[in-house]
Amino acid sequence: MTMNVSYTTKPRLGRGLDALLGPAAEAAGPANRVPIERVHENPYQPRKAFDSDELARLRDSIREFGVLQPVVVRADADGYQLIAGERRLRAAREAGLTEIPVSVVDFTDQQVNEAALVENIQRSDLNPIEKAQGFKDYLERFSMTHEKLAERIGVERSSISNLLGLLNLPAQVQDWTRTGQITLGHAKVLKGLQDPDRQVQLAKEVIARSLSVHALEVLIKQQNAEAGAPAPARKSAAEKTAHVQAIEDELRQKLAVRVSIRLQSKEKGKITLEFANNDDFERLLERLRM
Repeated sequence: MTMNVSYTTKPRLGRGLDALLGPAAEAAGPANRVPIERVHENPYQPRKAFDSDELARLRDSIREFGVLQPVVVRADADGYQLIAGERRLRAAREAGLTEIPVSVVDFTDQQVNEAALVENIQRSDLNPIEKAQGFKDYLERFSMTHEKLAERIGVERSSISNLLGLLNLPAQVQDWTRTGQITLGHAKVLKGLQDPDRQVQLAKEVIARSLSVHALEVLIKQQNAEAGAPAPARKSAAEKTAHVQAIEDELRQKLAVRVSIRLQSKEKGKITLEFANNDDFERLLERLRM
């Protein structure tokens, strides 16, 4: 797929939103003031929840000092589409402003999507599920690999794959992760279990008993021992590493089928792809032949 982007140097997203804007922001020139009703939200915004207390503090500051940093927008048929600065825009509306300073840049859809990811993810503003969903939407929209996205936004590929794996958790567990009732560490441990009912039950225990991540791991080991599960042996070359599990998650997301990588030695193993029916099989073949 050919992507219409304007970079002439290596991607610089890992250094933050300013690096993404780069020459485009400089070319935009001084900020202009436009009617606030002409600026509308970014449909690619991965962040769904905004802290009401933070917005209130920003609103009060804007009432006193105004909007000190322009929001970044691109022109469209209805006025301007927001690229970066949604909290400022929301707080300015709450403060009753009728105009807002903007810097106008000429961005493609892909660059707008990337800017939304960078603004939130690099600043740790998103919860893990929002990050995962933001990655998933971007990868599907632009048919990009995990490696390429990692390169463009300056994060580890395994981080993207591990976060995407959270979307395989039961909906309840995702909701508790989204609202902070369980942490990303808890969710990663639960992701390693195969039984969705057990994942939900253990998540409930974490919440009810305020278990730490380590306490959750100990509880799982105890339950496995009581159920007669074999105790974990000393690690060997054939055991799955976090890297292999991340690859499984990546293939599962890309192919939309169950994927299993079985290691037989340090450099030998097999990949198993499961399909549920003939349509699933045909769709899988089509993806593999691409």
